Amino acid sequence: MKKFLTVIGASALMLAACGEEESTGGSENGGDDDTGVEEDMFLTVATGGTSGVYYPIGGALSNLYESELGTDSSVQSTGASVENINLLEDDRAEVAITMSDAVAQAYEGTGPFEDEEPIEGLRGMASLYPNYVQVVTTEDSGIETIEDLEGMDVGVGAPNSGVELNAQMVLEAHGMDYSDIEEDFLSYSEAIDQMQNDMIDAAFVTSGLPNSTVIDLSTQDDVNIVPIEGEPLEYLQEEYDFFSEGTIDADIYETDEDVQTATIMNVLLVNENLSDEEVYDLTETMFDNIETIQGSHNSAEEIDLDTVEEGMPVPFHPGAEQYYEEVGAFDE
Repeated sequence: MKKFLTVIGASALMLAACGEEESTGGSENGGDDDTGVEEDMFLTVATGGTSGVYYPIGGALSNLYESELGTDSSVQSTGASVENINLLEDDRAEVAITMSDAVAQAYEGTGPFEDEEPIEGLRGMASLYPNYVQVVTTEDSGIETIEDLEGMDVGVGAPNSGVELNAQMVLEAHGMDYSDIEEDFLSYSEAIDQMQNDMIDAAFVTSGLPNSTVIDLSTQDDVNIVPIEGEPLEYLQEEYDFFSEGTIDADIYETDEDVQTATIMNVLLVNENLSDEEVYDLTETMFDNIETIQGSHNSAEEIDLDTVEEGMPVPFHPGAEQYYEEVGAFDE
């Protein structure tokens, strides 16, 4: 994606060629007009639904690339993790936010990707922040445990989304599956809207904290977050490397007490076909302006150079890796 100047004279052409050969990687990538992201590049940042956390973070990233690098960029609302992985694979996105569980399954050819060839070209740019598996209901529903979901109408996320994958795994950890519930494939906003209208009883909302749709629900009803704890939580951590343990503080949604649950790291992926120089520039620009990204949502405040490796299930793109090595992010 280099811009070539038309130069009259053989000697000038030779000098230009020599200059290209000497331009390689390193911190020069961000400042050399002949390397890295060019103004005629178009960047699509794949996120999730507009009511989730991915969208504002992706929007901030897209705006940052336009203002700092001068490139055209667009934030795309999608069905989130699984769709974003496919967009990268089909060269329809350059950058995508995904949950690490979906990434691991796509990379290994398991779960929803078991009938496909493993997507071994997935490349990481940065680990971001943890998602909390929030099984949301109201106090009036009488639902206190995952087992209480039996026979209930439950929102399990958009079809093939990371949320739906989590819903299946959480049910599995409790000895249940879709045959035990009435599953509804709904986005966050759709699920909360239907809960407010007494059309469903509970919903899986896997996102950063707080989730705006759950906040909306709490303005009308007393919210109850169903815990994931004990043996089922241990099962998830033993069977799936990407699960960790987390706590949703009571003051997040004004619940009666803190709630233990499972967490999954969100990661930023980048299209493997981008050059090392381009990805170096994208990574450097993000962390040189990290306050802008952190200001896009409360969850984004956890994005930091110290945790870029945490929970990353695929290799880093060489351009991102080079940047992290130069700034010492990989130092123990």
